[in-house]
Amino acid sequence: MDWLERVTGLRQWSRNGTRAPHKPLLLLYALGRFQQDADGALLYSAVEADLRRLLAEYGPPHRTTPAYPFHHLTSDGVWEVRTAHGAGSPGPGVSELRDSRAAGRLAPELRAALRREPGLAGRMARVLLDSHFPPSLHGELCDAVGLDLEPAVDLPLLAARRQRRDRRLRELVLDAYAYQCAFCGYDGKLGGLAVGLEAAHVHWWAFGGPDTVDNGLCLCSLHHNLFDRGALGVDDGRRVLVSQRFAGGSPAARAHVTELAGRPLLRPRPGVSDVAVTHLAWHSRHVFRDGPRPVAHA
Repeated sequence: MDWLERVTGLRQWSRNGTRAPHKPLLLLYALGRFQQDADGALLYSAVEADLRRLLAEYGPPHRTTPAYPFHHLTSDGVWEVRTAHGAGSPGPGVSELRDSRAAGRLAPELRAALRREPGLAGRMARVLLDSHFPPSLHGELCDAVGLDLEPAVDLPLLAARRQRRDRRLRELVLDAYAYQCAFCGYDGKLGGLAVGLEAAHVHWWAFGGPDTVDNGLCLCSLHHNLFDRGALGVDDGRRVLVSQRFAGGSPAARAHVTELAGRPLLRPRPGVSDVAVTHLAWHSRHVFRDGPRPVAHA
């Protein structure tokens, strides 16, 4: 059985491009726990808070429940659930899972394959990360689920997918914005080379966003991470949005984040396509969290 193809083909709820990374997050969490305890099962009531936190931080902007993937992942052949009454999930309801003492773990065949192939967990994790999350979040997401990735290896299954990404995009986007962060204007260089600047996809590549300049922003590392986490956004008037959910009372947090609210986005140089409204709308709908903070300075 090709487990990489299996996790690539996870069945997920989808409507109008909505992000639904519930199953990938649960599977990443389960792989991390498998590395720590290969024989342990995950009692729903014991891991519910962890899974809820992962969904709040890395899932879609709207509130959701970890009961959904805990039950439905069983249909993908990688996960099993047992209750006090025997094998099988009692359903997707929170109360049902709690009351029946439902416990889940990776399917027996997958656990056996992971024991035979020590590098399989890392390869599966890379498929999940590449398919559902932007690269800026991969490291911290692995830390959040306790997953230890092994050194990168070539994955034939993903080779064609990787080749479709335009490796020139970073330079094209940075050049379009004159090597300045479109949010704060940072333009640092080291030895004449840009440092701490990245090309951010507005409409995530993992969800069909193109590798084009009109889907890119030149952002410093801090603002790239906050943009991908939904703490920052851009409205259709191309002004910076700061999520109401963001909190930071230090002078640094105010200067680098909250005081950006309402600031005009740095525009690309003449002759270069501006960020497409359709891509901004996708980010606002699927990534930006809650409503924007009020603009303190107009």
